[in-house]
Amino acid sequence: MNKRYVITIARGYGSGGRTIGRALAEELGINYYDKELIRLVSQSTGINEKMFDQVDEKLKGTVIWKVAKNVYRGENLGNQNEDYAMNINMFNYTSRVLQEITKKESCVVIGRCADYILRDNENVVKIFVHASQDKCVKNISDKSSMSDNDIRMFIEKTDANRAQYYRYFTGKDWKDATNYDLCLDTDNMTISQSIDVIKAYMKARYLV
Repeated sequence: MNKRYVITIARGYGSGGRTIGRALAEELGINYYDKELIRLVSQSTGINEKMFDQVDEKLKGTVIWKVAKNVYRGENLGNQNEDYAMNINMFNYTSRVLQEITKKESCVVIGRCADYILRDNENVVKIFVHASQDKCVKNISDKSSMSDNDIRMFIEKTDANRAQYYRYFTGKDWKDATNYDLCLDTDNMTISQSIDVIKAYMKARYLV
């Protein structure tokens, strides 16, 4: 189907949501956006034209690079000493970039409250990926030298921060299933199986 569509994936830390999103985008032949969105925003004294020249070379000339440069209006995003203003402005800037990108192409977007930002857009599939803490710990311990106890603490802190961020900007509960079209429990599902479920749902929605 030629119609544009967007897949947003919110995920618990260690649940495999990012891996699923990247693999899904590759399988569907569409772009995958995660850290690229915030890489376009200055993390120190504010955004300026120079920042665009410092973006990863692989982003130059892509849709996201052109969109980000186009929506920038010279505003200062604040700095480390102005966390409140910086977070608000970064969210607004990221929202504008997301809205423009989805007018131009199909893509997978990880996190960033994308499900809320794009809630009024047509053909947006909103997904939440979660797993038990034991499963998340195992997923992370396979790639980390941290102790299981430290991993558990890190998972709890990371997910608490994500929930707080989501509630602040959306007024909603990050884990509330009603925010999403599809919730995936990856405790007993492989990456491939998770992708198959998402594609089956999309087929049922006549998106692809």
